[in-house]
Amino acid sequence: MIPNISSALNWLESNPEALNGIRRGLERESLRIDKEGNLAKTCHPQILGSTLTHPWITTDFAESLLEFITPAQTNIKETFAFLNDLHINTIKSIGDEQLWPFSMPCFIANDEEVRIAEYGSSNIGKLKALYREGLKQRYGAVMQTIAGVHYNFSFPMSFWSAYLGVGDEVTGKNEISAAYLKLIRNYYRFGWVIPYLFGASPAICRSFLNNKLTKLPFEFTDSMAYLPYGTSLRLSDLGYTSSAQSALGLTYNSVDTYIGQVRHAMTLKSEEFQAIGLEKEGKRIQINSNILQIENELYAPIRPKRVTLTNERPSDAILRGGIQYVEVRSLDINPFSPIGINEEQARFVDLFLIWCVLADAPMMRSEEIQYTKRNWQKIVVEGRKPEQTISVGCEGQEQPLRLIGKSLFVDLTRIARILDRQETDNSYEDVCNKWIKAFDEPELTYSGQLLERFKKEGLSQVGLSLAKSYKEALNQSSYQVLTKDDFVEQSQLSIKKQKEIEAQDNIPFAEFLKQNGGE
Repeated sequence: MIPNISSALNWLESNPEALNGIRRGLERESLRIDKEGNLAKTCHPQILGSTLTHPWITTDFAESLLEFITPAQTNIKETFAFLNDLHINTIKSIGDEQLWPFSMPCFIANDEEVRIAEYGSSNIGKLKALYREGLKQRYGAVMQTIAGVHYNFSFPMSFWSAYLGVGDEVTGKNEISAAYLKLIRNYYRFGWVIPYLFGASPAICRSFLNNKLTKLPFEFTDSMAYLPYGTSLRLSDLGYTSSAQSALGLTYNSVDTYIGQVRHAMTLKSEEFQAIGLEKEGKRIQINSNILQIENELYAPIRPKRVTLTNERPSDAILRGGIQYVEVRSLDINPFSPIGINEEQARFVDLFLIWCVLADAPMMRSEEIQYTKRNWQKIVVEGRKPEQTISVGCEGQEQPLRLIGKSLFVDLTRIARILDRQETDNSYEDVCNKWIKAFDEPELTYSGQLLERFKKEGLSQVGLSLAKSYKEALNQSSYQVLTKDDFVEQSQLSIKKQKEIEAQDNIPFAEFLKQNGGE
């Protein structure tokens, strides 16, 4: 079953103030579509500012793939109000266009319909565009339009002081980093609970399967392919994965080992990617032919992170100051929310990450990482299957998913009651009371609810209907924490910053590329 954390919970119940000051930040991606539900062919709207330098609104892979970013804050409601304001401003700025409400993309005929994001004429802007061209060559542009939500989470120093006995972030960086890595190991072992409950991609447009080989047991309608018990095709082998990375066997036992493994992947040649070549018809098409062009190409359900300094690599930042927060990357877009995620989900992730840092987490061998991935795949492909089983540990016996999930919720409920001491209501415990039922009734999960509607109305029809209703609602909404002037100011400032960066370049791009991983 799950680890016994009774003593840790007893400690936490005696030190509830240690959790005061948890910080959270949200990143939500979303495709722009036209009013008929097709992928938008327009450029990123200039009124929104520079995608290279805007702190809140940018693009991910494609010109049409928006990314909304909130600053890290301690108040959940303020964080969601900020994200809501970003959506209001964007909806008011994109004319007739709308936001696709699902993780898996709308109908896209082929890769050539997807326009890679552009970031201007600076060396760093060209490098960002080249990296995306490399992704297109390696994995296909349509796959890169898959969208998700990233949840950035950090414990306050008060927690580390009480839990680890460290005085500050500098002297305690090794202990804090080790604790975050323990959290990550537990996330790999038990984080499948997130796609089980909140996976929202049990089906895809049939266009996504164009020329793709898959062994998944799909069932079909005229326009949709679906898995009867699937939860998150986004996290399946069909979605955001890389076969070249699957054999890396990354572990999370120590900072030095993890960073060493990532850096090794950045220098390890891939026969598959070498075959693509570095240039095509005189145009550069990837940064290099290594397994990872850059560190951010690493696909993982959770990442250790630290805010970087100017021109600092993510791994260098962690070596410098230790792990500062974790980035949870396994949340599908929530189509039941106009902004892709709701407070209920945030509170669940809070509870689960606190559990992960409290529970014992033995060191992992590379083989166990692969084993945990198989557990995840079972959940994302057939998590709602009647009497579904799952195992804990490499040698663990298969046990009913229902029992493991409900056992986990017993601990989560105790943590919820501790957090609710800081609330004016029982928001955290209410989340537990609601979602524990989904282990007995899988149809209550997001994927279960969605698939029933897809079968009745059609995936594209549901997507377009939701997109229209959310556009109308956001258009009629008022800003809560930001103002129109704030957005105008940030837009103008971002454009100014981009021009300054472009004016400061003093070396040719070819030389800049060599300095940043190019061959």
